[in-house]
Amino acid sequence: MAKATIKTKEEINKLREGGRILATIVDRLAKEARHGLTTWDLEKLAEQLAEEYKVKPSFKGFGDPPYPAILCVSNNEGIVHCLPNKEPLKEGDVLGIDCGFWHKGLCTDMAVTVGIGKVSAEAKKLIDVTKKSLELGLQQIKKGNTLGDIGYAVQTYVEKNGFGVVRNLVGHGVGYDVHEDPRIPNFGKKNTGMVLEPGMVLAIEPMVTLGDWNIEVLDNDWDIVTADRSLAAHFEHTIVVTEKGCEILTLL
Repeated sequence: MAKATIKTKEEINKLREGGRILATIVDRLAKEARHGLTTWDLEKLAEQLAEEYKVKPSFKGFGDPPYPAILCVSNNEGIVHCLPNKEPLKEGDVLGIDCGFWHKGLCTDMAVTVGIGKVSAEAKKLIDVTKKSLELGLQQIKKGNTLGDIGYAVQTYVEKNGFGVVRNLVGHGVGYDVHEDPRIPNFGKKNTGMVLEPGMVLAIEPMVTLGDWNIEVLDNDWDIVTADRSLAAHFEHTIVVTEKGCEILTLL
């Protein structure tokens, strides 16, 4: 089984600083997202904010081939990894904003989903359930619990509400690199998988669909969307496992 890295107190302090900066930037981006704005506009704002806070984007240049943008901005049927574009956002859209930054040699990762203007009742429920599923997953994080406990909490809540949990995409360790071990599914069985230890830094990120959970990668080789083109939502926090629970590092 892949092993998670354990961060030191000094490293966690740096991650806490970086996480707060990331949360501040994501909050600003989410508040700016509105009808008529483009996701390319949000990308340029993210670039300005990165310079202002003296942090380095962790997504840009990551992977093979290298990801070409600071943000992943996934609209409506977009789940993750969608490239910024110049198409105006519309009233009722469901927009996921996913972002990460390097700060003092360590990186954090965060995502939120927002409605553009007034959204449909089912879109609002999708956003609310996805956000709540993250909260329930985080409640399972403490010394001695397992990754399966997290996935079980997310999956049971999401499916109880009639939505789908994406299987092909998972959360992950983070800190020294953008993606580290372990892989953290948003589904699973209690008391299975890696046992959690204090000092593990993890990115927990439920990805939830209004319809079927199967995915498709578009022709640009980046945008990942729902295969049935139903709406999707995505929330993510970077956390550190503690003796009694977890601390969310990507909070304002």
